[in-house]
Formats: sequence, structure tokens, C-alpha cells
Amino acid sequence: MSRNSLLNSPLLLGFGEIERILDRVAKGSGDGYPPYNIERLENGDGGELLRITLAVAGFTRDQLDISVEDSQLTIRGGQADDDDEARVYLHRGIAARQFSRVFVLADGIEVRTADLSNGLLSIDLERPEPERLARKVEINQAD
Repeated sequence: MSRNSLLNSPLLLGFGEIERILDRVAKGSGDGYPPYNIERLENGDGGELLRITLAVAGFTRDQLDISVEDSQLTIRGGQADDDDEARVYLHRGIAARQFSRVFVLADGIEVRTADLSNGLLSIDLERPEPERLARKVEINQAD
């Protein structure tokens, strides 16, 4: 079965990597846990500052892992099941749940900091302002 893509236009050259990234995002997990926000913050340096905030109540710093590989930011969390036989639950609605959340990063975006406070994990990302380059291309005479 052939697949049509908007990026197959002969006027768009070298965009195959973007198509692969879009495929990777489409295959990402549809699970909504943990919920998250993405916000744009003011950056006085002219670059773009983004903050991803995940609701990770019940997780400690040691139970969370943040890594960047191949332009993917991956956040994982894992809690061990509570095997304490001394506890008797009348209702157990807070389960030890593992998660993995993946964000595809554009070229040039760097992870700056990660903070855990009051059950919220905040990860700051920065994309420095790219240099604007312009150059003249000389035309050679072909005889």
C-alpha cells in the first residue's frame, strides 16, 4: 500500500527526517498518564524557553529518570509495589504505576534544568536564537 505525504513534493528537498519524526510521534503512547503542560516562557536573551510540567505526585526524585537520546526527551517513572503486609487498605485508589513519556525535540533544543517540587516535575528547554546567514552564490560560466 503506497502512502501519500505532503513532504513528497519535489519542491521540498531534504525533509525525509521530518517525515520519520512525524511517524515516531504518531506511534507514541496514547496513554494520558501522567498529565502534563507545555508553556512558553519569556527569555531575555532572544532565544525560546519552553517548560514541560508533569504531574508526578507520589514519585520521589530517585524514582524518576530523564534522558535525551536521538532528539528524544524521555521521562520515566517507576514505583515499587507496596508489599507491606502490616497495611490493611479499605480502599486503594493510589496504585504504584510506571510511566514513560516521550517528547521529540527539534534540532538545537537543549534541556537546561529539571526540578521536582510539590508533585510537579518541571523541565526547562531552551532553543538559542539561530544565526541568520545569507550568502551570495556565484554563477559559473559553462562553455
